[in-house]
Amino acid sequence: MRPEADDVHELVGRRLREAEQMYTKGRRELVELLLAFGRPASMPDLLELRPKLTQSSMYRNMTDLESAGVVQKIIGTDERTRFELAETLIGHHHHLICTECGAVDDFEVPARTEQALEADLQRALAGTGFRAHSHRLDVIGVCARCA
Repeated sequence: MRPEADDVHELVGRRLREAEQMYTKGRRELVELLLAFGRPASMPDLLELRPKLTQSSMYRNMTDLESAGVVQKIIGTDERTRFELAETLIGHHHHLICTECGAVDDFEVPARTEQALEADLQRALAGTGFRAHSHRLDVIGVCARCA
């Protein structure tokens, strides 16, 4: 379940203040676009929604939002980097990545499956000295549109 836009904006504003950055109109617009898109979006995806935005300022603002922990990059199987709001803002989820068109979609697993996955990961990491903070599951295949 995705949080309300007002809650996301409040959290983003707080996170940017902690990073000593301003929550400018351009950054707010990017957050709104990512919320509206509802899945990881490339710059061309976002420009299609708002053609009047300049790509250079979008990249600059996206870099600032990423450094403040507001957005994260998602690398697919094509040349496009996609961006989405950080999981701490929109909730834990995983990705379906299409090898044909490069589309990236979000999906969630039931809580019980997520708990079993966490437990299995802890067992797999036991004895390695590695301390996991979180995990991300990318499922690579062919989306319904390309199948």
